[in-house]
Amino acid sequence: MERVVSRLLRRPTEWDSWRKGWAGERRVGAELNRLGCHGWRVLHSIPLANKVDIDHLLIGPGGVFSINTKHHDKRAVWVGDDSVKVDHGKPAPYARKSRAEAKRVGRVLERYCDFPVPVEPVLVFVGVTELKVVATQLDVRVYQERQVAALAPLSGVLTAEQAEQVYSVARHRQAWNQA
Repeated sequence: MERVVSRLLRRPTEWDSWRKGWAGERRVGAELNRLGCHGWRVLHSIPLANKVDIDHLLIGPGGVFSINTKHHDKRAVWVGDDSVKVDHGKPAPYARKSRAEAKRVGRVLERYCDFPVPVEPVLVFVGVTELKVVATQLDVRVYQERQVAALAPLSGVLTAEQAEQVYSVARHRQAWNQA
C-alpha cells in the first residue's frame, strides 16, 4: 500500500532506489563481461555481512578492481578526492567508501593467496549527462559505464596463474563470510 501511495504522489521509494541501482549494475556488468576476451574474469554482486555487497570484482592481468556502480540518470556528477556531488547537491562519500571497499577486498584475498593482492577502487557512473573529475590524488578510478573498457589493456600486475588463484578464492562465499 505504501508503494502505491508513494507512486500516486510521485515520491521515490526504497524499492525504486534498489531497482534503479540494480539496473545500473546490470548495465555495467554487461560492459565488464566483454572484457573476458582480454583475459579478465568478473564476479558480480558478492554478498558481504550486514546486507552489503561488492557490485563487481574484475580480476585479470592488470590486477584486481573493486567496482562500485552508481546510477544517476540524467544528472551531472562532480568527483573530487573525497566526495561526489550530484547536480551540485550535498557531498556523498562514494570515493571514500570505494577505497574502504577495495581495502576490505584486498584483506580477504590476501588471507587466502600466498602473494600480495593489490585492489584498486573504481567508481562507475551510469546514465549521467556529465561527469567531471577534479580529483588530484586519483586513487579511485572513475568512469562512465562504457568507459570501463579502458581497463582491458592493463597488464603486468598479476600473472595468469595468480589471476586464476585470486578468481578461485573470490568465487567462494566462505571467503567473504567474515569480510
